[in-house]
Amino acid sequence: MKIVVTGASGHFGSGVVRQLLDRVAPQDLILVTRDPTRLGHLTDRGVTVRHGDFDDRQSLVAAFSGGDKLLLISATKVGFRIPQHRNAIEAAAEAGVSHIVYTSFIASDDSNPSLAVSDHRTTEKLLAASALDWTVLRNAQYTDAVIEAMAPLALQRGRWIASAADGKMAHVWRDDCIASAVAVLSTPGHINIKYDITGPELLSFREIAAFISHVTGRSIAFEAVTDDAMYAFFDALGIPREAVPDQSVGDVPWSSDDMVSFECAIREGHMAVISDHVEQLTGRKPRSVLDMAIDRRGALMAA
Repeated sequence: MKIVVTGASGHFGSGVVRQLLDRVAPQDLILVTRDPTRLGHLTDRGVTVRHGDFDDRQSLVAAFSGGDKLLLISATKVGFRIPQHRNAIEAAAEAGVSHIVYTSFIASDDSNPSLAVSDHRTTEKLLAASALDWTVLRNAQYTDAVIEAMAPLALQRGRWIASAADGKMAHVWRDDCIASAVAVLSTPGHINIKYDITGPELLSFREIAAFISHVTGRSIAFEAVTDDAMYAFFDALGIPREAVPDQSVGDVPWSSDDMVSFECAIREGHMAVISDHVEQLTGRKPRSVLDMAIDRRGALMAA
């Protein structure tokens, strides 16, 4: 079985590749990236590396050729992803791929107001309407994003600003999401199943702020604000309100429309999803927010 990995040079994709190489022969991997030179070191091991661009459907048809199961890692720009994902799904069908594994987001239902969820919801519907087998991995927000981006801002200011109020989410380590994806890619079955890939406990940002204070010994006041105040906070950081192609702040392709609607969804309870699917797929329990805060204490202190 040939496994195709899109976005194979990114954070998620490269992690998947490292773990897959412990499970399958290098000759069974087809890695797709916009810049194949970034993965040139893997060709010496027998891995196939091909150029592919979500905005160029025909490049994807060629890149996916010969593949059986494909990991479709969602594109990064909220509001621009649906045409890209449609290209990938149609190209996979044309190339003869039989099974797509898609990295979606938790609570991708019709009532969720998050803009990011809207893109994933539509992509899930495109998969269901295709003639292909599919598996959907509904990942919660990465704990990594909380610890690496949100917590340092709070430590620098001495306050954690959120419009999510006391709404909760079961944040999950990116590595646990990667391990879950690898399990689905490298084992049979999983046909037309949606997995909720979550951490071990539902937490509010108020509770997470308390964790960070405890681990670092630095006081962080939690400040619940309105959506308008949240927009103003992001405006002050220079983050664009709408997703803009090829624009990022601090190497993150953020937009405040995305983040404020996301916090609204948390506040309204849409994101309070928790499951044992990580353990079912990987054989081990997912790690907690506190685990990562302790693990990254040095970086947090440096913030």
